[in-house]
Amino acid sequence: MRRFALLFAFLVLCASPAVADDAATAQSVIRSQAEAFARDDAAAAYSYAAPEIRRRFLQADIFLRMVQNSYAPVYRHRSFEFGETRTADGKITQQVHIVDSDGVPWDALYTLEQQADGSLKIVGCTLIKIGQEV
Repeated sequence: MRRFALLFAFLVLCASPAVADDAATAQSVIRSQAEAFARDDAAAAYSYAAPEIRRRFLQADIFLRMVQNSYAPVYRHRSFEFGETRTADGKITQQVHIVDSDGVPWDALYTLEQQADGSLKIVGCTLIKIGQEV
């Protein structure tokens, strides 16, 4: 039993840098896309979207309009702060605490996946207004 506990502790310690690397990479991708939205740079923002998203929104300007209309707190905000990161089943989920341009707090849950070329792309984002029941 003690060997199992030591092995488990070793595996957790070895896995921690990978999780930290995943979090840093995911946060970099999300931050870069948010910065592109702030500049109204549709092409740059679109470049962080996974192929599934790009198939649904065939042009960068169409993607940007969808974000403006359906994800306004992501598009324009007062603050944008990273929360918890989780990695499971080859996907990374990253929580982001957002205060929108009107001062309303939101949580955004981003999901990212590694692509065949090794890049990390955003496959989805769920917005939840703080205090709102889901």
